Amino acid sequence: MSKKRMLVFRISIGLNILLIAIIVLGIIKMNFVKEQVLVTEVQRNLVELEGLIAEQSDDNWSNPNFVTTELGDVLNGILLGITTGEQLGTLSKADKETLEKLYSRLNQYPKDGLDKFVDLTKEDKKSLEELRVILRDVGLGLNITISASMDSFMKKAEELVEKINYPIN
Repeated sequence: MSKKRMLVFRISIGLNILLIAIIVLGIIKMNFVKEQVLVTEVQRNLVELEGLIAEQSDDNWSNPNFVTTELGDVLNGILLGITTGEQLGTLSKADKETLEKLYSRLNQYPKDGLDKFVDLTKEDKKSLEELRVILRDVGLGLNITISASMDSFMKKAEELVEKINYPIN
C-alpha cells in the first residue's frame, strides 16, 4: 500500500473508533436519563408518600391533601417514566407493563384533581395506611436503605403491583 492509502486507512479507522465511542456514550446517557427519571420521580416519591401517610396517620389526618397531592406526583412520575423510556427506546416491554400496572393500581386511590382537593373517608384513610404498610414491606419507606439501581426498583415495583389490592370504587 502506498503511504497515501495507509494514511487514509488510519484516519478512517480513527474516525470509526471515535464514532463508535460517541454512539456508546449516547446509549449510556439515554439509559441514565431513563433510570434517573424512574428512580427520582417514582421511587423517591413513593418513599415520600410512605412518610407522609405515616405523618398524617400519627397527626390524625390533619392535612390529608399532603398525601393525595404526593400520590398525584407518584402517578405523574410513572407516566413520565413510561413516556421517557418509550421515547428513548430503552424501556423493556416487561418494565412498561409493570409500570402500567403500578399506575393502574395506584390510580385507584383518592388523589387531588387539578382544581380541587379530595375529601378522604375513613375507608380511604384506612386503605392509605394499608398502602403505607405495603410500601414498607417492599422496601420503599423512610429510613430504609434504597438502591438507586433500576433493577432493584423494578423488582420493588413488581412486588408492589402484586400486593396492592385496593378495590375499585
